[in-house]
Amino acid sequence: MTHQSTTTKHLTNYDNWRTSAQDLRAAAFFKLSKGAWWLRILTLVVVDCCVLFLAWKLAQYQVSLVNAAGYAKNNYIPELILIQIGALALQGTYKSGQQRHDYFSIIKTLTFAHGLILLVSVLHQPIIDATKSTLTVSWLLSTTFVVTSRLVVNLSLKYLRQQKILGCNPVFVICEPENYEQISKFIKNEKRYIIRANDTAKALDRYNREATLERLNRLGITEVFIAWDAIKNRMFLCWLFQASGITVHILPMQLKPIHRQLHIQKIGGMPCFSVSCPTLIGRDFWLKRIFDFCFTGAFLIFTFPIYLAIAIAIKLDSPGPVFYKQTRIGLRGKPFQVWKFRTMRPDADKLQKELEALNEVKDGIIFKIKDDPRITRIGKFLRRYSLDELPQLFNVLFGEMSLVGPRPLPTRDVEKFLDHHFLRQEVLPGVTGLWQVSGRSNIVDFEQVVNLDMSYIENWSLQLDFEILLRTVQVVLKKDGAY
Repeated sequence: MTHQSTTTKHLTNYDNWRTSAQDLRAAAFFKLSKGAWWLRILTLVVVDCCVLFLAWKLAQYQVSLVNAAGYAKNNYIPELILIQIGALALQGTYKSGQQRHDYFSIIKTLTFAHGLILLVSVLHQPIIDATKSTLTVSWLLSTTFVVTSRLVVNLSLKYLRQQKILGCNPVFVICEPENYEQISKFIKNEKRYIIRANDTAKALDRYNREATLERLNRLGITEVFIAWDAIKNRMFLCWLFQASGITVHILPMQLKPIHRQLHIQKIGGMPCFSVSCPTLIGRDFWLKRIFDFCFTGAFLIFTFPIYLAIAIAIKLDSPGPVFYKQTRIGLRGKPFQVWKFRTMRPDADKLQKELEALNEVKDGIIFKIKDDPRITRIGKFLRRYSLDELPQLFNVLFGEMSLVGPRPLPTRDVEKFLDHHFLRQEVLPGVTGLWQVSGRSNIVDFEQVVNLDMSYIENWSLQLDFEILLRTVQVVLKKDGAY
């Protein structure tokens, strides 16, 4: 089969597969993570508040002969408990797994909280008047009571699950058949999971994963265990599960680099990389979209004179329209019109076929020529400072693009895609991206472009977007790789 017929098949399959133009990182809108995490947090907070209240009361009673008047007058027990609960929450002792009964961490956290209370007491004695004796007794009682209560809660949960009084978390396993028995054994050893179903790595394939996600939702799955062999080239899928409120656990069958923010916990004694869901799903993505819209609208209003000046310069330089519109392939393979200031002759698209032999990109997917004869005089200046890209901010306002993301490519380029290249179409395309700030036109291998785009998708955060925007300004001012 020829390369052209293969890529045409990939493009056809992609068109048949995509059902909606939904960004991989987006939930339907703000929604809560799945599971009974809120019940765990509520139970632990209530128990901690009760035992901490008891500890402070007993400490107050113990030292009443020494500091009865002062301490009784300034009774700030609720505020003191709030400081301790806040410290425990920041340390992560209300999270699932081993964190909630990491007793050494709890002791360290309560010690820090009492040190903070002592500091406030010394600096602001009228606000909190607690003696050293009171703090010492309270620290001893607080650590003892909280550790004991956590131990009791943990043993009670195990007993209730053994007696089938309390249900276990429904989970789904994705691995090869020969690994399932070993993996299921580790999961069952944890005593807090029940395996509802399992499937092979094919469940994560591009054409199958929507059906897999529907199956998980139908089964009420809250957590998914995925073998490393199944996820090793599909780390971006963590966004798909997170957008549905499902926690992902990756079973490291082999040691290889993982470029994501993960935490390690033990599942039945086996080390496991976990990608937990935030409480509010889709929050960061929709903040990104709100920022895109507000920033773009304000930028267009204040820079309107620049747009007008560029338009006049283009008209005076060469005949033809001010704007150039080209069909690009965007989110989930959906075509749209990209706006740019015209930097080439009006017949540039027709002349491209004659210049294909001069293409400097190795695999020919992207068309780049350093001294392109089609570029006009004003076009060279606009490209040097990336000013020709400014009209794409209208695409951002229309929701077709984002400020940061993989660059949308023309239909001509997408038709030459291999199957794994379509992964970059899983998120909104951007005006700038990791490719643009990592070499721009100096990168002549499309596989490097795809690797940069996948690194962006897998490691995306609001902070990364802001870093790329700042680096874009630096790259544009330095004119790095622009032609």
